[in-house]
Amino acid sequence: MTRLLLSILCVMLSAMAFAQDEPATLRPVTSSYTYEIGGATLANTYLTPLKYKGWDMALNYERMQAMKFNPEKWVMRLTAGIDLNRTDNPAKNATMWRLVADFSWGMTYRFKLPHNITLAGGGSTSLDLGCVYNARNGNNPVAVEAAWTVNLTGYASWNVKIGRLPVTLRYQPTIPLTGVFFSPDYGELFYEIYLGNHSGLAHCAWWGNYFRMENFVTADLHLGATSLRVGFRNNILSTSINDITTRTITYSAVIGVTTEWISLNPSRKADNNARIISALY
Repeated sequence: MTRLLLSILCVMLSAMAFAQDEPATLRPVTSSYTYEIGGATLANTYLTPLKYKGWDMALNYERMQAMKFNPEKWVMRLTAGIDLNRTDNPAKNATMWRLVADFSWGMTYRFKLPHNITLAGGGSTSLDLGCVYNARNGNNPVAVEAAWTVNLTGYASWNVKIGRLPVTLRYQPTIPLTGVFFSPDYGELFYEIYLGNHSGLAHCAWWGNYFRMENFVTADLHLGATSLRVGFRNNILSTSINDITTRTITYSAVIGVTTEWISLNPSRKADNNARIISALY
C-alpha cells in the first residue's frame, strides 16, 4: 500500500513539473470597428405596396478570440451593430426610413489547411430589433422588425502577402436556421395591440417564411500594430407571414480598423516562451 501511494505521489509531482515547464497560452482578442456605406432596397407591404430604394449606412463592432478550453480549434465571435436606411419611392415624393440594431454571439470549429488557409464552421445566435417608418402611410406609419434566430455560420480565411504587406482575406456567411420573429396581422393597428390584442404576434421562423443571409468579405492589411480593414457586406432579408411580405437588401463597402490586444496579469511575470494563438490570423 505504501509503495502504491509513493508511486501515485511521484506521478502527481511529475505532472506538476511538466505543467510548470509547459509554456503559457495567450489568446489575443481581435477587435474591429467598421463604418459601412452603400445602397438599400426596401419593400414592406404592411406599409406600402411600392418598392423603395436609397442608401445604407452602418456602424459595426466585431470581437473574436480563441476559446480557453481548446484554443487551437474553437473560436468565439461577437458582433454588434446599428444599420440606418433612407429610401425613396419610384416617384421620389415619399421617403421610408429603417433603423435596426443587431447583436450576435457564436462559436466555430476551425481546420488549419496548407498554404495558410483556415476553414471554420459552427453556429451562432442573433437578436435583431428595429423599425421601418413611412410617413405617407398615415394610419399606421411604423412597422416593427424583431427577431431571435439560431444560425449556421463559418468562415474561410487566407493569410497571404501582397508584395511585402501581410494581408488576411476572409469570407464569412451567416444563415438563420430557425427562431422567432414578430409580425402583426395584415392591417392590424398598433393601437389595437396596445389595447390588448396580443395573439398571433410571434411566429416560428423557418426558410419558408423567414430567410436571411449575410455575406461578409474582408481584407485586413497589416500595417503594424493596427490593421486597416476594407471589404464588402451584403444582407438579404425576406419574410412572408399574415399576407405581409417584406424584402430588405443592403450592400455596402466596409472600412475600419482592426487591432489585437492581450490582457496580462500584473502580479505574474510575463512568459517569454508563451504560445500566442490568434482567433483569425
